[in-house]
Amino acid sequence: MSQAAAILADQALLTALQKLMHQAGQAIMQVYTQADFGIEQKQDRSPVTKADLAAHHVLVDGLGQLTPELAIVSEEDAASLTVPSQHSCYWLIDPLDGTKEFIQRNGQFTVNLALIENHRPSLGFVSKPVDQSLYWGGQGLSAYRAVDGQTVAMKTRNDNSSPTLVVASKSHLNTETTNFISKLGDTELIQAGSSLKFLLIAEGKAHIYPRLAPTCEWDTAAAQAILEGAGGAVLQTNGKPMVYGKADILNPNFIAYHQHPSQK
Repeated sequence: MSQAAAILADQALLTALQKLMHQAGQAIMQVYTQADFGIEQKQDRSPVTKADLAAHHVLVDGLGQLTPELAIVSEEDAASLTVPSQHSCYWLIDPLDGTKEFIQRNGQFTVNLALIENHRPSLGFVSKPVDQSLYWGGQGLSAYRAVDGQTVAMKTRNDNSSPTLVVASKSHLNTETTNFISKLGDTELIQAGSSLKFLLIAEGKAHIYPRLAPTCEWDTAAAQAILEGAGGAVLQTNGKPMVYGKADILNPNFIAYHQHPSQK
């Protein structure tokens, strides 16, 4: 049994992880209501706020108690980037995915938690703090969404109807992406932030998400696992699988699909 399957089979642990995701979201929302986000710039010139750091500490402390045997890689802990070279199974977290959306107060931000096993995201949790919705799943393990106390299974679309529903970034819609979309024929564009783009496909609300701009592994791992659990696929533009635990943590360009291209 994979580590991901073992976690989902342990109801007490699963419930505790779900609670931890909500706690991280609550830490973010406490900052969201403040006038001062404490915005600073990291070395790569990307923004970081008090909310990023608050959620980071909630997740790292909680995971340390729940799964002390598993190492943790976090966007907000540069020292943790050595973990993948030493462990084949570890947690990968983005405490606040969509910091720019958070700063703009548009609600399009998430908390991402992924389990990486043998260079693949085997299990993912994504929470949307503004409405306390929670998504989780993994390839071969199904995918679920819980909001307002109701849990529903998610499945991607099983049609290739026109127009093609294309999800694109709210903050990073570049020329390469618009050129790609123009070649798809009759399309309808849906713009969203953070991991929510993957989740729209997982919920059956979109067909495809081309990402032809830089991302890091913590931006994509959790939502990729959930999308794959719902029946979708995430592949590099050359058709090869995404690989995690690389030395530079950067992803190649990729495309997220509602079903594997080989099934079309």
